Formats: sequence, structure tokens, C-alpha cells
Amino acid sequence: MTQPDIARIAAETRSIAVVGLSPKPDRPSHEVAHYLQKLGYRIIPINPGHAGESILGETTYAALSDIPAGTEVDMVDIFRRSESVPELVDEALAALPGLKTIWMQMGVMHEGAAEKARAAGKTVVQNRCPKVEFPRVGATGPAR
Repeated sequence: MTQPDIARIAAETRSIAVVGLSPKPDRPSHEVAHYLQKLGYRIIPINPGHAGESILGETTYAALSDIPAGTEVDMVDIFRRSESVPELVDEALAALPGLKTIWMQMGVMHEGAAEKARAAGKTVVQNRCPKVEFPRVGATGPAR
């Protein structure tokens, strides 16, 4: 993944489903999602243990497939173990027609699932964090 690729993702993305988003402010998922929200991205929390609750002012869904039809989701940011990725990629590909990017957080990688997503025309980022990568490319939020 090149710096221009990251810059393109940052500019083209407007809404991000964050899988594994914790309501606890001291958790990395919450910190990253809050950062992205402050940049102007819409955050869609995915956490089955908190479905129906509000995290960062947004309704939390149990699964990607629970996001209401017609809701724009450009990127899925995965804060789950690597072994969970294939199922999440399958669900994202089936449930999110406008999806452009699958992003796997630091320490999260699954080459088989990544290849499947790429074959479906999606951009895939593995083992990286947008809170680290976006500032490196000077990203200031979604292109307007």
C-alpha cells in the first residue's frame, strides 16, 4: 500500500463502519474512531454487545448486515482478531454494495480474505491504522 493509495482512501472515504468499536474511551478502537470522526468521517459502530446503544453519538449495530439498507459505507475498519476477518469480509461484500475499502488494524491480517476482497474490486489495507497513516499523507478528512 503506497502513500498515494492511502491519500486516495482518505479523500474518497466519507463513512466508516468500525467493527469492534468499544464504548470505552481508553480503548484503541474508540480512540481511532473518535479521531476519524473529528476529521469529518461518519462513524458507524459495530459491536454486538452494545447493539442499539450510542457510541460517539451514533447508533451501534450488532453486525455489518444490520446497517440499514441505503446507508453509505465506504470503508470497514476491523478491530477484531485475524481469524475473524474472512467472515467479516464475506458479510461486508454481501451487505455493503457501495463498499470501497477493507481496512485491517495493526496486528490484523488475513491474506485469503484480502485476496477475496481484492477480487471483488475492493481496496485492502492490512496491519495499519488510519490514525497513523492519514496524518502521514496530510489527510484532513473527506474530500468535499
